[in-house]
Amino acid sequence: MEKVLQVNDLHVSFKTYGGEVKAVRGVTFDLYKGETLAIVGESGCGKSVTSQSIMRLIPDPPGKITNGSILFNNQDLTRITEKEMRSIRGSDISMIFQDPMTALNPTLTVGDQIMEGILQHEKISRSDAKKKALEMLDLVGIPSPQIRLKQYPHQFSGGMRQRIVIAMALVCEPEILIADEPTTALDVTIQAQILDLFKDIQHKTGVSIILITHDLGVVAQVADRIAVMYAGKIVEAGTRREIFYRPQHPYTKGLLNSVPRLDLESGDLEPIAGSPPDLFSPPEGCPFAARCEYAMEVCDKAYPFQTSLTKDHRVECWLQDERAQKMLASMK
Repeated sequence: MEKVLQVNDLHVSFKTYGGEVKAVRGVTFDLYKGETLAIVGESGCGKSVTSQSIMRLIPDPPGKITNGSILFNNQDLTRITEKEMRSIRGSDISMIFQDPMTALNPTLTVGDQIMEGILQHEKISRSDAKKKALEMLDLVGIPSPQIRLKQYPHQFSGGMRQRIVIAMALVCEPEILIADEPTTALDVTIQAQILDLFKDIQHKTGVSIILITHDLGVVAQVADRIAVMYAGKIVEAGTRREIFYRPQHPYTKGLLNSVPRLDLESGDLEPIAGSPPDLFSPPEGCPFAARCEYAMEVCDKAYPFQTSLTKDHRVECWLQDERAQKMLASMK
């Protein structure tokens, strides 16, 4: 499969009055043409910072990409100028933000906001831009697009606003679409409609999608591959089937066990005890050690090596190291 994006050893920090927050600490992943890659994890694990780094939307200062590369079309996005990045942002790589109401300008019609991207990136007349905007509204399922094009964001429901934001992101036919918690503010019925819309659009356009979410229910429906993120690191990555049916990292198992299930008699959830570590001073060893029931002495002292279980499935956990397994067995 063709790689459209390669993120290698990405580090992102924020300088604050209290010190340096190491928000992303060595993230590496590839995105392939026409696939959906989901990045999942708790709030504060670095998911959104990773996606904003790809778009070069990290405010500098206080934020800064301190190491690593983001390769797109043989260009390292961390090294190009802001002017060069503006020609890519919105055109080749687009982003859908969490809250559709704050992503839209309340003083402009939705038509003007959708056309803005086309007029900015393409040599096209306003009338042709309007035709394309109408086609996009129709593609994302907005009824009566001729009328709706002239209306303002407050005249739409939350689900409809999210569809408009999707139309804005797709109007320039990008190669990559980054969706940051696109269904968080929506009710369950509308969430299902938006997820169906993503699958339909991907089938029609072949766009590659990076889905940022904490909702494993969303992931189960649309993701081809999943990267589990914790404390600024990807601790496990694999195909959807591998992550859901053969999870190896205790954190991944904890996330799956905390999801409500209809096939269990008890309705009680199994929360993951404890809290994520302070990224002002990240631990030397495994960041999940303090919350892990299987933690050993080595977990606190050294970060685990990466273990490749299959072609796509990799995990960073001492439990996958043969020496660590023998130590654990001797303790039982």
